[in-house]
Amino acid sequence: MSNKSEYRPNVAMIIVSNDYPEKKEVFIGQRNDLLDIWQFPQGGIDKGEEVIDALFREMEEEIGTSEAKIIAEYPEWISYDFPEKIAKKMQPYKGQTQRYFLIRLKKKAKINLETKHPEFIAHKFVDVNEVLNHTAHFKKPVYESVINYFKNEGLL
Repeated sequence: MSNKSEYRPNVAMIIVSNDYPEKKEVFIGQRNDLLDIWQFPQGGIDKGEEVIDALFREMEEEIGTSEAKIIAEYPEWISYDFPEKIAKKMQPYKGQTQRYFLIRLKKKAKINLETKHPEFIAHKFVDVNEVLNHTAHFKKPVYESVINYFKNEGLL
């Protein structure tokens, strides 16, 4: 990463199903602006906002609930560059630097994608080993690193 200011601070979450830890299924949402692209919920950290506060705010904004418990956190910031087409829309940023969390929804949590500014048109829980088959090419290295970290920790 050449210059931190070129990367938008962001939180991202891997949300496990209620069958966790017996089943290692994770939430992916189908984007409303890029058909056939599925991703983990994520979003920007507002200036002056704490990372954990941003995590629960973004969860509420994207999936309609913040009823969840943090299981673990990826130990460092991890970054990726936007493809050229997306970078033009996201100026002045050339990419995102993210803090990843492994999250479990509470039993009473209800996913509702019809939020104030919907980002997803559908969601599903897939086996953790299938996630990379559904995601955007430019996010795959980050997803792979984070998933492998949580697997090595015995969490996925």
